[in-house]
Amino acid sequence: MNVQEQIKETVTSNPVVLFMKGTAQFPQCGFSAKVVQILKASGVKNLVTVNVLADDAVRNGIKEYANWPTIPQLYINGEFIGGSDIVSEMYASGELEKVLDPVLKSA
Repeated sequence: MNVQEQIKETVTSNPVVLFMKGTAQFPQCGFSAKVVQILKASGVKNLVTVNVLADDAVRNGIKEYANWPTIPQLYINGEFIGGSDIVSEMYASGELEKVLDPVLKSA
């Protein structure tokens, strides 16, 4: 399985996936930490995180997968949501809650 297939498998088989620097328990970048805090504040319990610092192939592959140059990257129900700025804006506007609602109800 190549990196693109691995990434697709991860984002489609888990409701909420965050590709980040570090882990949810130990973020290694402020933007990653911010997204984890927002998701926890939004009630996400089953967050799957992928530490891109652990694997260069994934670190580069995820940028290609979403055609998005930065990390963190949030996926909900297989769909690319965005990075830290977009997630923060969506959280502030209440939009993130709407996107997460079906996920949280099925958890």
